[in-house]
Amino acid sequence: MSAPEGEIVQFDNVGLRYGTEREILSNVSFTLFSSRFYFLTGASGAGKTSLLRLLYLAQRPSRGAIRMFGTDVITLPREKLPAYRRRMGVVFQDFRLVGHLSAFDNVALPLRVSGVREADLRGPVEDMLEWVGLAQRADARPATLSGGEQQRVAIARAVIGRPDILVADEPTGNVDPEMALKLLRLFEALNRLGTTVVVATHDVQLLRKVPDSLIMRLDKGTLADPTGALRYPPRRDGVRM
Repeated sequence: MSAPEGEIVQFDNVGLRYGTEREILSNVSFTLFSSRFYFLTGASGAGKTSLLRLLYLAQRPSRGAIRMFGTDVITLPREKLPAYRRRMGVVFQDFRLVGHLSAFDNVALPLRVSGVREADLRGPVEDMLEWVGLAQRADARPATLSGGEQQRVAIARAVIGRPDILVADEPTGNVDPEMALKLLRLFEALNRLGTTVVVATHDVQLLRKVPDSLIMRLDKGTLADPTGALRYPPRRDGVRM
């Protein structure tokens, strides 16, 4: 059974616990649609990172159902999960770049892993570094890059494979406000090309920077709206932007 047109991810009453501890996430239900921009917000400890780990298939839930691209990924054999992971890009707050590789080689890594020939790598990787404003830093290793530059390399690496979904966990947490806005504009540009973008953040100021975004609010492991309804970011006067 395929998903209805436009629906790419569905969570249905998902719960997550580790061992015998209380649930970190409880009764989480929502649907993500293609080509939309979502913010996932909530206080520290609300469960944002845990929800994202479920979303990019690094963790299986304790209960509930998760469907991606029309497929039940919970019951999917583990050997088939990489094909779904390749349809996603992930950006981590701590960058997770490979320290001994140049910016070019970090961005090229997903293509090499997927078997793209070396002769076919250079053009796409150079284009991606140009897109994030780092064409002149292609040979630089992570230790010589600023935090903002490292995050842009991480974004380029995450999107080099043209993912259907980009998931970003607090991507602006280690950069200054000016760079945070630049990173957000990169996500918007990617979204305009058709990629669904999910950005987890506790920075409420960012929520007002993307007028057409939708917001999911987590509170102690549950969506603030139990129906999973999504909200447009409010303006200061309370009117939707």
